[in-house]
Parts: sequence; C-alpha cells; structure tokens
Amino acid sequence: MLITIITLALAAAGFVWGRIRADIVALIALLVLTLSGTLSPQEALSGFSNPIVVMMVGLFIVGGAIFNTGLAKMIGAKLSHLGNGSPTRLFLVVVLATGLIGGFVSNTGTVALMLPIVVSMAAASGASVSRFLMPLAFASSIGGMLTLIGTPPNLVIAETWEEHSGQPLTMFSFLPTGLICLVAGTVLLIPLSRLLSAKKQNSGSSQDRRSLADIVEEYNLNHDLWRVDVPASSPISGLSLGALSLRANYGVDVLELRVERRGLLKNVTQEAPSASSVIEEGDILFIRGPRQNVERFVTDYGLRIADDNDESRRHLDFYDIGLAEIVVLPNSGVLKETIAGLDFRKTYNVNILGVRRGGEYITDNLGDRKVAKGDVLLVQGTWKAIEKISRNTQNWVVLGEPESQASKVTIDYKAPMAAVIMLAMISGLVFSSVPAVFIVLSAAVLMMLTGCFRTIADAYGTINWESIVLIAAMMPMSFALEKTGVSETVSVALVDALGGIGPHWLMAGIYFTTSLLTLFISNTATAVLMAPIAVQSAVAYGVSPLPMLFAVTFGASLCFMSPFSTPPNALVMPAGQYTFMDYVRIGAPLQLILGLLMIFTIPLFFPF
Repeated sequence: MLITIITLALAAAGFVWGRIRADIVALIALLVLTLSGTLSPQEALSGFSNPIVVMMVGLFIVGGAIFNTGLAKMIGAKLSHLGNGSPTRLFLVVVLATGLIGGFVSNTGTVALMLPIVVSMAAASGASVSRFLMPLAFASSIGGMLTLIGTPPNLVIAETWEEHSGQPLTMFSFLPTGLICLVAGTVLLIPLSRLLSAKKQNSGSSQDRRSLADIVEEYNLNHDLWRVDVPASSPISGLSLGALSLRANYGVDVLELRVERRGLLKNVTQEAPSASSVIEEGDILFIRGPRQNVERFVTDYGLRIADDNDESRRHLDFYDIGLAEIVVLPNSGVLKETIAGLDFRKTYNVNILGVRRGGEYITDNLGDRKVAKGDVLLVQGTWKAIEKISRNTQNWVVLGEPESQASKVTIDYKAPMAAVIMLAMISGLVFSSVPAVFIVLSAAVLMMLTGCFRTIADAYGTINWESIVLIAAMMPMSFALEKTGVSETVSVALVDALGGIGPHWLMAGIYFTTSLLTLFISNTATAVLMAPIAVQSAVAYGVSPLPMLFAVTFGASLCFMSPFSTPPNALVMPAGQYTFMDYVRIGAPLQLILGLLMIFTIPLFFPF
C-alpha cells in the first residue's frame, strides 16, 4: 500500500512540476508499480489494449479525416455564423452543442469529433483556441449526464439500482439534474475560460504560416485563370500540349490538367502539364492568359469555358500537384542560366511558374530571363517531384517542407464522403448494439479506404500518441489502488466519518470520495467501486440508495482538475498547449462548485 501511495503522490508532483512530459511521468509511475511487484505485467499493459484507448486511436483518425477534407472548416463556419462574431456567443455555441451531442455519443467520441471543428472555427474567427478546447472537454463530460447512455458510470449505477430495487432507470431519468448541471457549468465556464484565452499559441514561423493559397495570391496566379472542359466532340482529344504550342499560338499557359471521376466515390487526378502531356476527352484544363486569347483557343478546338460565376475556375487546387519556392544560392551553378535553359521539366519533372526578385513578382515571358543572385523560383509539380528537387542543396534551398505542406492540403472534394462516414458512425454509436470500439475502428478504416487522406501515413500522423500513452499508462493504476486496499480504505473511512451527521453529509462524503478517486483511476472503475458502498451506506442509514447512486455517477463524471482523470481532458491537452496547473486553476473551482450544487439538487428530484 505504501509503495502505491508514494508512487501516485510522486506522479502527481511530476504532473504539477511540468518539466517532464505527462506521458513520460505516467510511464515512470507504471514501471515503478510493475517492477515493485504491485502490478503484474499483464495488469500493467492492460491499458494499452483497453477498448477506450483503442477507440481513441480510431477517433483521432476520424477527426483527422474531418479536418483533412475541409469538413471541419465547413461546420466551423456554420458555428461561427451562429456565433455572429462574438467570442462569448461562439463560446456558448461550442459548449452547448458539445454538451447536447455528449448526451448521446461518448464524451471521448464527442471531443474527437468536435476538436478539429473548434480548431478551424477559432482560426477563422481569430479567437484563441485555448479558450475553447478545455471547456469543450468539460462540456462533453457534463453532457454525458443528460441521458442513460451518455457516459459509462450512468450505466453502472443503473445496473446497481435495478439489482437493488428491481426498477430500471429510463433513458432520460438523468435529464433534469443533467440539464441543471449543463446550464450551471456553462455559466461558470464563461468567466473561467477567459483565464485561458491569454495563453500564447505556438503558431510557428512566418514561413510555416504561409499557405499555398498565400503563395498563389502573392504571385497572382489566379489572375486570368480559366477552367476549360474538353468535350467528346473536340478535335483536341489525343493531341499533346507540345503539339499545340499554346504559348506561341495563343499567348496562354496551361497550369493544370485535371480528370474528375464522379460517382459514389468522387476522385480527382491532377497532372502538372508538360509538352508530352496528352489531352483526352473529359479532361479539364486550367489555363492562364487574357480572356480573348483563351476564348480564341476554345473556339478553334470546340472546347467549353467556365463562365464568370463558376467558382471552380477561380482558384488552383493542390491534391496531387503542389507549389514550392526555391532560393537560389549565391554560388549556385545555375546563375546566369535562362529559365528555359534550366529545363526543370526534363530534369526534375517540375515547371517554373514565376520568379521573385526583390519585391517584384515575374510570371510573364519567363523563358528568356536569366537567373540572378537572390532569385526565388516558384516551381510546380507533383509533391514527390518537389521533394526530389529539395535534395539538391548545392544550388538552392527549398523553402518549407514539401511533404509537410502536402499533408496540410485539404482534400475538399472528399468532404461529403467524410460527412457520410461520420454520421454513420454517430448513428451506430447511438442505436447499434455493436461495441463502440468496432464502430469507431470501422469508420477510421473507411476514412482511409475512401481517400480522405493522401496517404495512410497521413492518417497515422493524426494520432496524438502523447494522449494515448498518458491514458493507457494511467488506467492500470486502478488495479494498484484496489489490490493494495487504498481505494476501499479511503472510501469506507470517509463515508463512516460523515454518515452519522446527516443524509446530505453522507451524500457529500460519497460524492467527493468518488471525485477524489477519479483523479487517479478511470471514472468507470471508480463508479464500479463506489456504487455498492453507496448502496450499503444508504441502507444502513435508512434512506433511499438512489440519490447516493446519482452522487456516485456525478462525482465520477464531473472530474476536471486533472488532465488524465478522463480521456477528453487528455485529448485536448496538446492542442490547447495546457499544463497540469491549467486544469487545476480552471477545473478545481468548476468541480467544487458543481459538486456542491449537485449535492443539494439531486435530492430535489430523487428524495432521500
């Protein structure tokens, strides 16, 4: 028992100290308890196979797909519109929407789904994301108190109550107390969350913040950009771009060739144009040049040009092809070479679209221009080709990281597919009897198979391993507390001390004992441990066990002052850049006030 208490105390001190990452502290504590013999190897590793941890991995992938396809941005824009530009109104929209969803979907699933949406919404509105993410996690836990299926502790006490009384709790037995808790929690979080909005966000360097859209805007590439469709009747089908000599004959440039396959699974294939690129019927050409020149080309070959109201003609997309700037080094061997003489298309399979020279952006008549010291060349090609050109460090340096840029590209045409999979997952979680972990894993696999990520590596890259390891390493602590008798000793002692004063004091003892234990073990394990103690104490005191059982589930679920007390708290920790003390500063007063409120509210609906 002593080893367990000392280990957990030192782990808590490590979390507060904050100099060592939380997941490393948790792993050290787990190793100490295992090597000391307190935990068996099987018990120590059980957290890594726990369904909740496995489900979190799947939810990270699902959330990543929602972000990667732009679906998060779309939903975030809708929420921002509801917020009408007011930070407080935005906050209320996020908290209340999360709370209501949390009543029907697990709090872990709710946070994983809402996290990318809230990040996009905060970025679009210019608000600090740290103000929203911790309240998001808290609101998901509070929302779980609205229904029977909202959180596992609710199911635990429902089963205990039915075994004791023979009467089941209904789906909405929790609703009256849950609604009061949600309203009170929202009101309390408004001032508390302002303490988080001042946190500095690590937004990276200015170069990292320059998106592909920014580069396109700087070089004015969308100016005079036209989308041209190739119908089956066009004589251009089968001809190469080199044979057409568009620059010489029409004074225009083709910036992209695209093929769109529509159907159940829409797919888009892009090609960076070259002289050997062959045009086929159904292709889409993105052409840059004066309108009258483009119209002449379209008329000559029986093509179709998108009208001015067609938004698809107004911007370039970067699914398969990308852009990058390369800085020519002072001692480079390409100095004084002409752009045409470099022949990047033949050597590297990329095109040079522009040159930045000082404050001037040059995009017209590039072929005869000579490369000068300090020039920045804008190249276009597949992401793999750009990655290849970045390896030539003797002549130039590629700004940014092409693979990193590629992973940030939004595959927006897959947003409808991501939405269908997300809604199917939510429906399965609410209505299906299939275990939640398999529903979530199925959704994650579907997101990958349907192309919601560029690569499988991108999908795995969305998993936040710090959160996964933190939760998996802390879960086995419940075995240590139970095996050594710490949990039962603390529970029985507190209940015995307070039970003789009055039913409200007994409820307070049960509530805050549960709340205290949830700081160290999962809320479900705490509810399983405390539910029979609550029933026995109520029967011995001569009152109904039902309000005591509700005290157990509220105490287990409304635990906010630690990042590892519930999975949602851990999920938002890295994205919000929170420290352990942030949870104490914001979560402790919220947990205490809501606890006191529930002690007096629960008996109003479930009398002693």
